[in-house]
Amino acid sequence: ISICRDLPNIEVITFSVNGISDLEPLNQCQNLSELYLRKNNIASLNELFYLKNLPRLRVLWLSENPCCGSDPHRYRMTVLRNLPTLQKLDNQAVTEEELSQALVDGEEITAPPVRRKVENGCPESTASSTAESTTETESELLNFSLEETNKIREELGMKPVPRDKFSSFSPRETDCNRKKRNNVLNAILLLMKELDMEGLEIVQQTVGRRLQAFQKKELQEE
Repeated sequence: ISICRDLPNIEVITFSVNGISDLEPLNQCQNLSELYLRKNNIASLNELFYLKNLPRLRVLWLSENPCCGSDPHRYRMTVLRNLPTLQKLDNQAVTEEELSQALVDGEEITAPPVRRKVENGCPESTASSTAESTTETESELLNFSLEETNKIREELGMKPVPRDKFSSFSPRETDCNRKKRNNVLNAILLLMKELDMEGLEIVQQTVGRRLQAFQKKELQEE
C-alpha cells in the first residue's frame, strides 16, 4: 500500500484480502473516490483519521476487518461520523437519516492510531483476524481477488482476466507470498493508470516479450 504515496491522482484502490493494517499512505490521495479494503488486518477505527481529508471519497468497503468489532451499529455510525461524504459503505447505500444519527451515536476520531509491530514483511495479525483466516477458503480468496482485479482492469479499459488464468495464485503458496504477489499485481495495475501512451506502449512490448518467453517454456516442458 506504500505505493499509494506516489499516486496522488489515483481514483480507485482495491486492496482487499491483503493483510493491510496501516492506512497512512492514503492520506495524500486527494482524488480517491473508491476504496476497497475488505478482509484485511485493520485493527482500529482510528485508521480513518488518514481518510478524513479525502474530499472525493464516496465508496468505502471496510467490512470483515478487526476494527469492525462486535457492534455493527457503532461501527457504521463511527465511520459515517468521520467520513460524512460517503455514499456507500460496505456495499450498502448511506442515507441522510444515518448521517444525522451518526452525529449522535458515532465516535469522533481526532488522532491517528498507535502502530502495531511488523515482522518479516507481513503485518502482525490480531487474534480475530487470525481465526478468520483459518476459515477462509482458497476459492473465496481467488474469487474476491479476481473480482477486485477485474474492476481495476475495467477502469483501465482492459479486458477482464479469466478465472483459469488468475488461478496462478497457487493454493500451495504461503499466505505471505500470495499477499505479496497480489500487492505487486495491484501496484502494477494502479501505476499503469498514470502512464501516457508512450509508457503504455513500452509496457505492452515488455509484456508481449514476457508472454512469448512463458509460452515457449511451456511448449518445451510439454
